[in-house]
Amino acid sequence: MFFNSIVPLPFYTPLFYNFILILVILAAVHLFNNGYDIGNLKKKDALSISLLFIIILYMGLRPVSGKYFVDMRTYSNDFERYQLGGEIRVSNDIVWHLFMKFCSNVISVKMFFLLCAFLYITPLYIAAKNWLSQDSYFLFLMLIASYSFWAYGTNGIRNGIATSLFILGLSYSNNRKLQLGYMILSYFVHSSLIIPGAAFTLSLIYKNSKHYLIVWLAAIPLSIALGGFWERFFISLGFGDDRVSYLTDNQYADQFSSTGFRWDFLTYSAIAIFAGYYFIIVKKIEDKVYIQLFNIYVTANAFWILLIRASFSNRFAYLSWFLMALVIFYPFFKAVFFKDQQKVLALTIIGYFGFTYFMFLIN
Repeated sequence: MFFNSIVPLPFYTPLFYNFILILVILAAVHLFNNGYDIGNLKKKDALSISLLFIIILYMGLRPVSGKYFVDMRTYSNDFERYQLGGEIRVSNDIVWHLFMKFCSNVISVKMFFLLCAFLYITPLYIAAKNWLSQDSYFLFLMLIASYSFWAYGTNGIRNGIATSLFILGLSYSNNRKLQLGYMILSYFVHSSLIIPGAAFTLSLIYKNSKHYLIVWLAAIPLSIALGGFWERFFISLGFGDDRVSYLTDNQYADQFSSTGFRWDFLTYSAIAIFAGYYFIIVKKIEDKVYIQLFNIYVTANAFWILLIRASFSNRFAYLSWFLMALVIFYPFFKAVFFKDQQKVLALTIIGYFGFTYFMFLIN
């Protein structure tokens, strides 16, 4: 494949982050000088579509490697087992395994990963278009610039596709059947989506964001005070099938940079909490879509806070983090909140990707 021949494996991930860094800098400079306007509609669509295809091809045509992309090798082994006639051995995430088995009969493993990249990234593009139409490029770029984007496209592939389908479902707020259809599909791709799915259901029933914030704040002392009680409690409920071992099994500790109460990741999560507080409570935004996005994020993140000490708790954190770009950037395109708002947006874009780039540099 083209990328395989010109990009050595050790440079595959760094090249991605530096490419996005260039795009973020260009976007920030443009916002400072020209505001949101990036030309006529055709030019805006061309930017978004070009970014879509570049990332799909670059991510999807990467070499198969367990060293650099971790679980990619596991997916490859499962695919090859299905190619040899292996049967589906699990009952959970059945849509994913049916999809993998079908693909194993008609395409190569390389084309399978390309298709996975398409299914991961395209829903984000469509969702950004559904929500923002002409301004979708900036939101789409921020979804790609998110902290967990690359990892869940190259490592946690199944989870990444499931969350993208969930976001796509959220974007069809005017079509409840289609919305629920995508969300149910996301669950059968990766059953951990039951957490944001439950948060979505709650957001339909109860809409007071102030109370969601109170619950989120209460989750912090409850997690500090009760320690491992929450892990044992959710295990007793049968939560998470095979993933429940992440909650208590220390064999995973060496695969997560540190365990214990993660104040660093709590601070990161709180950035979106503060954004929602500012736009909803202080500025009193009335956009129903945004209020629901925020309430879902707060609920899923509060769940993670209760499990924050668990090995691999970053996988539970991702069940809220995949919404972070939406919570932070969506309001900028719905109303005016700041003087020179385009400059505030530019600085926010730099700060948002700055964290992602910093984590890339230190890991």
